[in-house]
Amino acid sequence: MNRRHFIRNTVPLAVTLPGLLNGFSFTASGAESPLARLLEHTLTDTDHVFVLVQLAGGNDGLNMVIPLDVYGNYYNARTNIALPQSQVLRLDGTDKSGLHPAMTSLQTMFNEGKMSIVQSVGYDNPNFSHFRSTDIWNSADTRTNRRERVKTGWMGRYLESEYPGYPDAYPDTTMPDPLAIQISNFPTLTVQGEIYSMGLSITNPEKIYTFANPFSDYPLNSAPANKELKFLRVIAEKTKIYSDIIRAAYQRAATMAAYPAENGLAEQLKIVARLIRGGLKTRVYTVTMGSFDTHKKQVNASDTTTGMHARLMKDLSGAISAFQNDLELMGLDERVMGMTFSEFGRRIKSNASLGTDHGAAAPLILFGKNAKKGILGTSPEIPADIQVVNNIPFQYDFRSVYASVLEQWFCVKQPALDSILLQHYQSLPLITGPCGVPDDPNDTNNNSAQLLLKMWPSPYSINATIQFSTTGGHTLVQQIDALGRVVKVLTSQDYAAGTYNIDIYNDGLASGVYFLRLQNKSLQKVISVMKMP
Repeated sequence: MNRRHFIRNTVPLAVTLPGLLNGFSFTASGAESPLARLLEHTLTDTDHVFVLVQLAGGNDGLNMVIPLDVYGNYYNARTNIALPQSQVLRLDGTDKSGLHPAMTSLQTMFNEGKMSIVQSVGYDNPNFSHFRSTDIWNSADTRTNRRERVKTGWMGRYLESEYPGYPDAYPDTTMPDPLAIQISNFPTLTVQGEIYSMGLSITNPEKIYTFANPFSDYPLNSAPANKELKFLRVIAEKTKIYSDIIRAAYQRAATMAAYPAENGLAEQLKIVARLIRGGLKTRVYTVTMGSFDTHKKQVNASDTTTGMHARLMKDLSGAISAFQNDLELMGLDERVMGMTFSEFGRRIKSNASLGTDHGAAAPLILFGKNAKKGILGTSPEIPADIQVVNNIPFQYDFRSVYASVLEQWFCVKQPALDSILLQHYQSLPLITGPCGVPDDPNDTNNNSAQLLLKMWPSPYSINATIQFSTTGGHTLVQQIDALGRVVKVLTSQDYAAGTYNIDIYNDGLASGVYFLRLQNKSLQKVISVMKMP
């Protein structure tokens, strides 16, 4: 019996507790996973909740967070879909970026200090397949060799490190509730553990009902059948237990804020709010909003502030704002944070169909009372000659954002942090609170201007000198091509604070436009350079 057949025939569609990836294998349990063995387990004392909002399809970040300081280049690259500068929503504390005109609710949240924007988030070798790039974001693993890739999710590894022995040892007094809940028909890779998914998938708590374990009367016989039967019994029994827990929590609570009608994301976030208020100690929730693959008719030709993307931005803004308002009315806003992400951004240049094609880096949003207000990073590099470069180079690796969430919100410490994310990524100043960064209302996060990064001659041909500064500690200088791929690592080591030069000679790269990316701890800087034949 395969897993999907088992779920379809024995578990209500309103809730599923998936078991494994890649078929049945019972040689390991959560307590015996490599991550659990590596770490000396100590349950983190936190009641924090994190909500992941996936914008499925690849969101056009340039029309969500508009680069006002390079507006001319932005407009020239996408004249048929560009938003009028006069209608871009302005943000307190900056004149360099603004929001889509339909995002008035998130504009208010930003100005009230309940939202943070991270510019140009991506990774070193962007993949433009929806399926593969989604897996990359969910797993935090960019390796191209299939045999080397992990089959677990970044949140799954976090939950597995916190709750070894799941699901056999749970629920218990330390965690009486589901570890993670996905508002979805089927689970995603995000919360997948070494063997078991660390979460449940639900669609409608009202339709969760009690059911009998169909495998309770099957006799256990000789191995290996015992393994499969034991697995099915555990999954069915845990699903029943957690179904009852979810139903009870949902029925204990009611929303207090008004949510926008005909808004699928709002309906999902309304469920999340009720379950949190109903008393669940669940740490992670995931919700999804689709239709972001805007290859055509992204805007209306007669008014670029309207159309498909405008409706998506309005729904996203209204849903998150209603959810935040609900949490505040419930007195739960201190406990809950959320983050948007999309599998990739869109190209800088629009196409002839009033749309945009698959691109590389894009901004993401963190929201909640403890989001560090401001914009981290600078406006994307948009060259005047868009025929040469059509992708946004990344400023921040998405795994640095994950590291910040784990360290500053869930208080994860080393060595667990690097183990969960598979290697070390610097933390960024994104979240305030007991484990986060200091809350300084005068700090808008955009402090990368203090870094020096330049090249001469510019353009260069055979030889050149790169000059950069560092505040000390680990410093990385990379060269990125027009597709957003890292093609050279020019230096990656610890430095004393100061200014340094790198001489390059006959680097073997083809002529064209490139970007230099400087990373010094949480500071980043990106500039464009030209190589001549």
